[in-house]
Amino acid sequence: MYDANNIFARILRGEVPADKTYEDEHALAFRDIRPLAPEHILVIPKGAYIDMEDFTARASDAEITGLFRAVGETARRLGLTKGGYRILANSGADAHQEVPHLHIHIFAGRPLGPMLKREA
Repeated sequence: MYDANNIFARILRGEVPADKTYEDEHALAFRDIRPLAPEHILVIPKGAYIDMEDFTARASDAEITGLFRAVGETARRLGLTKGGYRILANSGADAHQEVPHLHIHIFAGRPLGPMLKREA
C-alpha cells in the first residue's frame, strides 16, 4: 500500500522544499540532498507508485513515457550527456529501496566505475 506521507509525496505536495531541475505534468526532477556523485538527481513520477513493479503494472502509457522522457530531458538540460551518466532505480527491500515512491537516480560528473562488484 502506498504511503502518502513518504518524503517524495510530501515534496510533490509542496510540503517539503526541493531543488527542482525539471518538472512537467508527469514527473519531477530534483537534486538529492545527500549526493553520491557531483551530479545526483532524482526523477519521480507525480502519481502514487511504490516501485517499478507498481508503476509498470498500473501507470498509463503517458505516465510511463513521461517519466522516461523526464530522465532524458533532465540529463540534457543539465549538460550530463556529454560525459555520460548512469541511471538507477532500486525496487524493493533486496535492492535497498529507501523511499517507497518510485524514483530514478541520475548520477554524473565523474567516472562512476563498475555498477556492481563481482563476487569472488
